[in-house]
Amino acid sequence: MNRFRAGVATLIGGTEVPVRRILGRNPGPMTGPGTNSYLLGWQRLCLIDPGPDDDTQLASFLTAIGSATLKYILVTHTHRDHSPGARRLQEATGAELVGMVAPEGPAQDAGFRPAREWVHGTVIGCGEYSLRLIHTPGHVSNHLCYLLEEEGLLFTGDHVLQGTTPVILPPDGDMGDYLDSLALLQGMDLRLLAPGHGDIMTQPQEELAGLVAHRLRRERKVIRGLEQLGRCTLEELLVPVYDDVAEHLLPWAKKTLTAHLLKLQRDGRVDRAGDFWQCR
Repeated sequence: MNRFRAGVATLIGGTEVPVRRILGRNPGPMTGPGTNSYLLGWQRLCLIDPGPDDDTQLASFLTAIGSATLKYILVTHTHRDHSPGARRLQEATGAELVGMVAPEGPAQDAGFRPAREWVHGTVIGCGEYSLRLIHTPGHVSNHLCYLLEEEGLLFTGDHVLQGTTPVILPPDGDMGDYLDSLALLQGMDLRLLAPGHGDIMTQPQEELAGLVAHRLRRERKVIRGLEQLGRCTLEELLVPVYDDVAEHLLPWAKKTLTAHLLKLQRDGRVDRAGDFWQCR
């Protein structure tokens, strides 16, 4: 990602339909170099994930669009590093908003309001190319991926990230849903993955299989931790299960640990009594 400068529209390469990445101006511990926005097409354009509401980035988008027409603004999910920039970009261009309304939660962009209801499997035809909506709950319930059908290129938002794994955020996020969504993508013919953070991935099925394996390994560590500790709290279980995670990331790991435990509870493998968890 070091070869990409914030705000500069850069062709990702390897596609006939032009796809330009515009790196966001929001680097950080949880966003990496920043949020990736993607501008697709020749004259009938789509922009995926405009990121935070930022005056300078909005100007970068309008410069990249130029004399072409922005038809759609597509949002993978309504976290504040992905969707708030949509409103003013829509006002400036008249493009239609695509995405799902925000669930309850403090980290959600409640102001995101698509003009109509969008559902899994819908195909958006832009004449020059087409995008299919793929509902991929897990990280959060309203997460969508977008498949550029002519290229086998999937824009993955925070569902699949390059070089790291997404946080699962209960109660809205769900580990079982996340694994089911990964299985859905494993059944698709994909050529490239374009994540919300990080670089383009050229081995989609290997990436997906690696994510599934990682989550199942972590689940086994949860079970082993409970077997060793017996009846314990989330805090007591956290470090043994995430002993390979930097200390500053443990608050986020705690959220994903909760998601693992809730899945295992539904699977009938663990029990909860108040603040305490144990193997069944």
